[in-house]
Amino acid sequence: MDKQIKFPATLVLADGTVFTGTSIGKIGTTTGEICFNTGMTGYQEVFTDPSYFGQILVQTNVHIGNYGIHTQEVESDSIKIAGLVCKQFNVPFSRKMAGMTVEDYFATQNIVGISDIDTRQIVRHVRSKGAMNAIISSENKSVEELKAELAKVPSMAGLELSSHVSTAQTYFMGNDGAAKRVAVLDLGVKKNILRSLVERDCYLGVFNGKTSLAEMMKFKPDGFMISNGPGDPAAMDYAVNTVKEILAGKIPLFGICLGHQVLAEANGISTFKMHNGHRGLNHPVKNIITGHCEITSQNHGFSVNANDVKNNKDIEVTHINLNDQTIEGIRLKNNKAFSVQYHPEAAPGPHDSRYLFDDFVKLMNA
Repeated sequence: MDKQIKFPATLVLADGTVFTGTSIGKIGTTTGEICFNTGMTGYQEVFTDPSYFGQILVQTNVHIGNYGIHTQEVESDSIKIAGLVCKQFNVPFSRKMAGMTVEDYFATQNIVGISDIDTRQIVRHVRSKGAMNAIISSENKSVEELKAELAKVPSMAGLELSSHVSTAQTYFMGNDGAAKRVAVLDLGVKKNILRSLVERDCYLGVFNGKTSLAEMMKFKPDGFMISNGPGDPAAMDYAVNTVKEILAGKIPLFGICLGHQVLAEANGISTFKMHNGHRGLNHPVKNIITGHCEITSQNHGFSVNANDVKNNKDIEVTHINLNDQTIEGIRLKNNKAFSVQYHPEAAPGPHDSRYLFDDFVKLMNA
């Protein structure tokens, strides 16, 4: 598209708050849980992160679209957010490596969004009231019609979403003569997690999230990666039970984000829905083992119950969030398993936590 055609758009939150702005992407209507990301860059990686499936994303950075779209800077095969809210949506881009505008990217993948609204006001509202469902529409619908449609959208709490983004077919990545073989339980894996393992001489088998342990063991893995992904971990008995079986076999295991929560659930530690979650590139985390602090990339709306961890003699806390003291990492004292709530692979984000992939390789070697 040579020129963006602008139409009015409306954003309605579940508590009745209404915002009006300008349409971006496809003309249509979309629903999801509204959340915000404070990152200053990396919008394309964020759009394609499967953990955002079912969510309307508010980008707090003022300018979205100014460096266009690069075909290689994706974390999955398609845009996964349900919709976008931003302040200024820039259609022309200024990067030579970019191949298309964000407007064209959204239009070709049927993504509905809204711009030209005060994202600071929305973020302050969500921080105060908590994450809630929302609806964006650039169609000729009244606010009352949108409210009625929004009322039918289920809450994120109790929602199983990983099965919508997990790979349908098993696939392999890396050199089949690599030093280690890792079975990845794909709950919505980001591509950079896979790349980070391949870079450390691992050959990967990536399996659908509902694959049985017996089937994955045919790959003869030296370890298991339990990936990130969307939805409520308490609604994922299939993954929790698989992790229990892996732990029973004493096979090295590393969990990231949703994988961290699933590991917790597999050890009797409950999870809960956070007030508005952690999403951004500058969250401070302290490694309790080393005493070092890390600036981390995060994207999650659920967390593990600190009291349950405290009362479990087999679990050791390894990382703590320095903003709100939520648990960011655990390891099992009696098994070869550990996990973190944040994203050590980043993409986008800082590289402070890449050492965790090295720790996983060391665990497999041990």
